[in-house]
This record gives sequence, C-alpha cells and structure tokens, in this order.
Amino acid sequence: MADARLLEPHERATGALHSHGALELARRLPSLVVQAKDVAATVMHGVHGRRRAGVGETFWQFRPFTWGESTSRIDWRRSARDDRVYVREREWEAAHTVWIWMDRSPSMAYVSTLALQSKLDRALVLGMAAADLLVRGGERVGSPNLTRPVAARNIVDRLAEAMIQQGRREAAPEELPPADALAPRAQAVLLGDLLSDPADIERTIHGMASRGALGHVVMIADPIEETFPFHGHTEFLDVDSASRLSVGEASAFRADYVARLAAHRDRVRATCASRGWSFALHRTDRPTSEALLALRMRLEGAQMGGAR
Repeated sequence: MADARLLEPHERATGALHSHGALELARRLPSLVVQAKDVAATVMHGVHGRRRAGVGETFWQFRPFTWGESTSRIDWRRSARDDRVYVREREWEAAHTVWIWMDRSPSMAYVSTLALQSKLDRALVLGMAAADLLVRGGERVGSPNLTRPVAARNIVDRLAEAMIQQGRREAAPEELPPADALAPRAQAVLLGDLLSDPADIERTIHGMASRGALGHVVMIADPIEETFPFHGHTEFLDVDSASRLSVGEASAFRADYVARLAAHRDRVRATCASRGWSFALHRTDRPTSEALLALRMRLEGAQMGGAR
C-alpha cells in the first residue's frame, strides 16, 4: 500500500515563488503578444466579423423586398436597375461587452514534454487573441480586476501592459475572477485549468451570471494531467504553496486520480449548463487557433441569440 505524507505550507517561500513567476511572465509577454496577434490574424482570415442585419448606420447589403415590409426601407435607385425591388440593410451596431479572464495563478505555469506550451502561456495567447478578434468585430473587451471594457484596436498591448503593472503590485493572482454580477447583455470568457474547489467555481459562475449574462468556460489542460504516467516513489509539489506529497507507488493512485478528474470536470460542465454557459476542454498539445475558432463561433452564436 502506498504511503503518503503532507507537509505544511510555508508562506514566505511561496511568496518568493510567485514573485519570480511575475518577473518571468513580464519577460515572456512581448513574445506572447506577437503570438496572440498572429493567431488572431489566422482565424480572422475569411471570417467577416460581427456583420448582421440590425439597427445602425453602416450599409451591409441589398436583399429582395419581402411582402409586408414597410416601403420606406426600399432602395429605389438599386431597384431601378433590376426587375426586383430591393431593401437596403444596415449592419447591426449594438456593441456588446465581453469580459475575458485569463488565469495567471501558479498552477498555470505547468508544462510537460507533451505540450506545445505551458497552460499559462496558452491561456494568455488565447485570451489576447480573442480580445483582438472581438475588438475588430466592434465589441468592447475588458478583463476583471485588470482593465475596463474598451473597443481600442491596441487591446492586446493594453492587456499585456496591465498584466505587467499588476504583477509588480500583487504577488499572487487569484485562481478565479470575482463573482460580481455582470450586465444582462454582457458575456464572460473564463480561460484556466479550473482546478479550484468546485464549490468556488460554482459560486463564481452563478455570481457572474446572476443577472443573465452568458459565458464560456475553456478548461485548459496539459496532456500529462489526463494520463498520470507516474510510477514508483514520486514526490508531488503544490505550486500554490510549499506543500509536498510523497507517495511510495504513484501508479496505485492512477485510477482514483482519473475518476476524480472526470468527476470534477463533469461538475464544472454541469454548472455551466445550469446557467446556459458553454464549456470546452482544450489541451496544450493542440493548436491555439483550434480553440480560438471554436470560441469565436460560440461567442458569435450567443450574440446572435441575444440580438433576436
């Protein structure tokens, strides 16, 4: 039978670890900004933003007149060039606010040899790329406890600068965003490993959605976290503290670990579903563009639903 012992955390050592992590993140951010912009440009290619019919001033397209519509919408000049009567449609211009939370807590720094990059770097690239796409589509983007919602074309640089400034002031970023209620027409995007206590995750999602805001949770996982390929005597370190767990035979824990991980994900997924939020699992051995395109489609789907 495997033996185990758990040591108590030491806050001073943990604080030093977090401070080092903030400095490392500040050093890597410029390259992550470039990655985010490149990924956003790749996904944007051939995608036409947030163009749909609605109330606005910008011309979108002509379409055939439908019986029962007001004749005031007819474009007589365009209709005179054809045998049909056409209506001039304008693009929907009611901008939405999207809040993007990128988990920067210590557990996100993990990376295995099977991954393309750490969970932290993947969350940041995905989050900043999503912000770039949304702003280009006419939306306002903000990040809880980081930046207010803006529709600035330099949103990626703004987010990166805000993270650097916050890292200088605060040693350890929170694992979850504040559970404050968002406006009914707002949307939230949560990007992280979501390995916090399920009750805390539920409290956060229910709080943010309490006024009807929609949301999208992307759980980011390193592929090794799903396989647990450990054997023999193994010592596990808790990156959120100085706790250590030493086990005599790690493989004896595999079945229980896999079952608990599946149960945890099912609970998070069920919490999202209870509020009409989407849930997706993204592994860091997959391309960032894959997750960004899927997230883009979910965001647009929610916006279209809210516009009707």
